[in-house]
Amino acid sequence: MKYPIEKKSFRMNFNKFGYYAVGLLAIAVLGFWPTYFSKFFDGTADFNFYYHFHFMMATSWIALLIVQPMLIRKKKLPIHRQVGKLSFIILPLFFVSVILLKHYNLGGEVTEGLGASLWLQLKDLVIIGTMFTIAIVNKHTMQIHARAMISTGIVFIEPTLGRFIILTVLPEPDFYLGLGITVAIMYALIISLIILERKQTKGRWVFPLLLVMFMVFHTLIFFEISFPLWDALAAWFVKLPIT
Repeated sequence: MKYPIEKKSFRMNFNKFGYYAVGLLAIAVLGFWPTYFSKFFDGTADFNFYYHFHFMMATSWIALLIVQPMLIRKKKLPIHRQVGKLSFIILPLFFVSVILLKHYNLGGEVTEGLGASLWLQLKDLVIIGTMFTIAIVNKHTMQIHARAMISTGIVFIEPTLGRFIILTVLPEPDFYLGLGITVAIMYALIISLIILERKQTKGRWVFPLLLVMFMVFHTLIFFEISFPLWDALAAWFVKLPIT
């Protein structure tokens, strides 16, 4: 007599995420090669502190995403917890680096569509901040904590892969076309994770939340939507004497 074979549901191996996070560094090099890394080889690198500071903080965060899962995989939990405390220093500094670099690049000018243009940076800060908060609140629930930290890494795909597509892949640089292609790739990744995890009992709501947050901000970006209050805040931000 044959008995039906029970199919095992997909379960994500969080311990291996560190190896995938290494790919973020590779994409970052490709994406920022034309405008940053290559300048050090042709002698035209004249970047100020804000560029280097942002590079160091973004790299430090990705490094955490690489190291932490590897420590869990090797069952180095005490070291994992100690290293994790660095996130409370690195993440605020990363936020500061994004704000300062954007402020510097705006040059103190209040231009048309300024408010709508700031959604791009605000998106990253809000989503990473939200996911990190979820991760810390649920630090003792691995299924939620790990998914939320992975989500902070997914946020880095857009600015890195997007630049690579816009500056290297496309025949001519096209911001909206390149962003659209990047967003399609990201959505395909997130939706695939949601489908694969649909039978999980804990933490499966994290990736749907991530997708919804991306969709809200991308709607604001692609349709260049803004509001009077947001435009006023954007103008106030530009005029601040911080860079």
